[in-house]
Amino acid sequence: MDRNLAIELVRVSEFAALAASKHIGRGNEKAADQAAVDAMRKCLNSLTISGTVVIGEGERDEAPMLYIGEKVGSGGPKVDIALDPLEGTTITAKGGENAMAVIALAQEGGFLNAPDVYMKKISTNTNNEKVVSLDQDLKSNIIDLAKFKKINIKDLVICILDRDRHKDEIEIIRSTGARIKMIDDGDVSAVISSVLTSSNIDMYYGIGGAPEGVLAAAALQCIGGNLEGQLLFNNEDEIKRAKKTGVNDFNKIYQLNDLAMGDIMFSATGVTDGTMLKGIKITKNYAETHSIVMRSKTGTIRHINGEHNFDIKQLDH
Repeated sequence: MDRNLAIELVRVSEFAALAASKHIGRGNEKAADQAAVDAMRKCLNSLTISGTVVIGEGERDEAPMLYIGEKVGSGGPKVDIALDPLEGTTITAKGGENAMAVIALAQEGGFLNAPDVYMKKISTNTNNEKVVSLDQDLKSNIIDLAKFKKINIKDLVICILDRDRHKDEIEIIRSTGARIKMIDDGDVSAVISSVLTSSNIDMYYGIGGAPEGVLAAAALQCIGGNLEGQLLFNNEDEIKRAKKTGVNDFNKIYQLNDLAMGDIMFSATGVTDGTMLKGIKITKNYAETHSIVMRSKTGTIRHINGEHNFDIKQLDH
């Protein structure tokens, strides 16, 4: 893939984030998400790619655009696309932290075609050593991570989504003496933060969306870190959906390279302020954006601060 494509990708996440930002704190999740979807699709179709959405807004009968299998772009190299036009719809509607627009490109076959089901995930940065794993219980993972980092367990910070389904896991973490950072939404950002040396999060653990797991894996292929995921199924319909995407082993623990591999480009733009990115700041005549763009092939990570001089009112349409 052409390296200039990485910069073009930033425009896509920027445009989606700018559109979503008009809905920060207004309590309407659907409106925020739709604005981001519309903007991202419009911008994607201007790229010189022949893209196929493999991680998107759902299946064709559920989503009118950016659905799984949709073809986008104006023609060019064939690429697979994983995207979340607004990661953190609830966050945006409530004016919370860590909402962002996310997109990743890979060569054909570079992403797991993950069904829209839950995935149990564990991530941390242990310099490619296998210290934690979904093969063992949570308590053992916490103990082993503290030993690897040569710190007391009480100094570890474990990030987990604040959900009823995590009630037992939260109690286990507390029983070890480790600290907890509970988040309302946005586990792509949380997984990324768990591997950054600049973050105070030591490990991410818990159940979130499988598509978000693939997006997080795309980022980790660019910046390093460890991630494992295991698909979870609540009913026969979800199993059928998984079979349609090519999943046959329903108990498999996916490693990072199973989720995302090859030459990957990743871009994210902050919608609201967060651990990794600053949110959109709109003034009278322009809007400021903060994005991160990465490429696995070169190991390049760029932080891009944009100043967009245009009629801000156009984002309302």
